[in-house]
Amino acid sequence: MSKEKKTNVMRILDKAKIPYIARSYEYKESNLSGTHAAAALGYDPAIVFKTIVTKGDRTGPIIFCLPSSKELDLKAAARISKNKNLEMIHVKDLPALTGYVRGGCSPIGMKKQFSTYIDSSCLFHEQISISAGQRGQQILLSARALIDFIHATTADITRMIISCFTDQSVKNNSQTNPF
Repeated sequence: MSKEKKTNVMRILDKAKIPYIARSYEYKESNLSGTHAAAALGYDPAIVFKTIVTKGDRTGPIIFCLPSSKELDLKAAARISKNKNLEMIHVKDLPALTGYVRGGCSPIGMKKQFSTYIDSSCLFHEQISISAGQRGQQILLSARALIDFIHATTADITRMIISCFTDQSVKNNSQTNPF
């Protein structure tokens, strides 16, 4: 039986004596989403938090962690982080700035400690799942322990993802049924 390889995030948490559960899952380059991770691990998407790296016009890089089933509300995030505007960091710039690649970005263990905001919905969950710093690796840990460890601020920073029906039968049905 082979021993699971520890990521840098896991080593940092071990050193800080913060308990966590590590889980691995299969992923495809074409789908690195948090909702895919949630489904693969059998977790509620509301507890699988993705890490978004942005740049504020006044503050520079800022990290946001939010449920995988939601989108970052850029206006709310800018306001909360004391910026007028925020823009997403380009994927090619992630490794140089954070040390992580898309799909494996964690708020723990970045090259530098950036201001970090976690969606306040994390407070409704005893534990949340975040990237363990590599694609296909997640860690489940106390939301409160994460907030305290990375000195994060909780705030309402999300909006729901709205999807449109594309199923032809739904379109056809809506044409014949006005309700």
